[in-house]
Amino acid sequence: MQKIELLAPAGNLEKLKYAYLYGADACYIGGTDFSLRANAKNFSLEDIQTACDYAHERNKKVYVTVNIIFHNEDYKGLEEYLQRLDKIGVDAIIIADLFIIDLVKKLNLKLKIHISTQNSTLNYKAVEFLSKYENVERIVLARECNKEEIKEIISKTKLGIECFLHGAMCSSYSGRCTLSNYFTNRDANRGGCAQICRWEFPLYDKDYKLISTDTLFTMSSKDLSMINNLKEMIDLGICSLKVEGRMRSNYYVATVINTYRCAIDDYYNHKLDINKINYYKHILDRVANRESVCQFFDKMVDVESQYYLGRNEVSNQDFLGIVLDYDQKTNMLTLTQRNYFKKGDIVEIFGPNIETFSFKISDIYDNDGNLLEVANHPEQIVKFKLDKQVYPNDIMRIKIN
Repeated sequence: MQKIELLAPAGNLEKLKYAYLYGADACYIGGTDFSLRANAKNFSLEDIQTACDYAHERNKKVYVTVNIIFHNEDYKGLEEYLQRLDKIGVDAIIIADLFIIDLVKKLNLKLKIHISTQNSTLNYKAVEFLSKYENVERIVLARECNKEEIKEIISKTKLGIECFLHGAMCSSYSGRCTLSNYFTNRDANRGGCAQICRWEFPLYDKDYKLISTDTLFTMSSKDLSMINNLKEMIDLGICSLKVEGRMRSNYYVATVINTYRCAIDDYYNHKLDINKINYYKHILDRVANRESVCQFFDKMVDVESQYYLGRNEVSNQDFLGIVLDYDQKTNMLTLTQRNYFKKGDIVEIFGPNIETFSFKISDIYDNDGNLLEVANHPEQIVKFKLDKQVYPNDIMRIKIN
């Protein structure tokens, strides 16, 4: 049985490497042009070449987003860009504007095409239409599809079907939002989303009188989390599970990808029971700063799937540091610190090549050997004794019970 693909976001080369290290089978990335995440650092053509070389050496894949909704002036440079991507050898491009299908064929390129969720593919007839193009190999279904619709679509096509697994949602249909255009003169469908749906607005009654300064209205959807429905998603025959978040931190990418990697592997090893699901859900809830639900998968969304009166977002300080080195002779761990911790704290370390374990922090030293009361300077290099082997890029966090 071929395992389902775990597809990770990568806003830059460092995040891409973390995603692969922590269990992603493929990453989707955006170039400096034609991508919907204009505020991410994104990848130059040279970076894309580096990403592909790095991925292919590890039997991983790279998909490049070319998923803006094009206006006339956006076309300039597109042909040359596609030709460069073809020469680099990216594994596929992700598109929303369907004219690119014909353009790739006209240019005689070998590029495989994935149809973006921005295309709002919700039914098997649309998939049937898209399957006529030989260079289209995958459809990223609209996030508004429920499980019965997904099941029927998969039963009626040979194309790969990709679905979203985790991350932020858009209040507009498949992300086709114009709020940023109206409020900030930025085009969300060309990479300029200002997340207006997350702004908080004062409420007025029908006579335009302010109701309360304490009651603020927001239009933001809660995040998507499918850990409780992971078994169902795999059983449906979906080919790829996609995590949203090219703007997220290294810690977020590592934690979410590592958690779903473990859960997917547990599924195939017949070990994914309710206790493990609850544990994985607890980890995912801790790394996010927003509430999450399964959105459209089980039923039509309702008031519980949306923020209306404030967003209830909480910033956490779980991420404590990244392992730089471990000296087996002295049992000394070297760490670059991210958030406050002190001697006696109960913490845990997780990584791609170790089982997560917890321990109490012993005496802490700076890089010059001076004893420290606390580690409270972000990016500071600190050291302490640890009697268990760890590896560079393993991550230390507050113990998750």
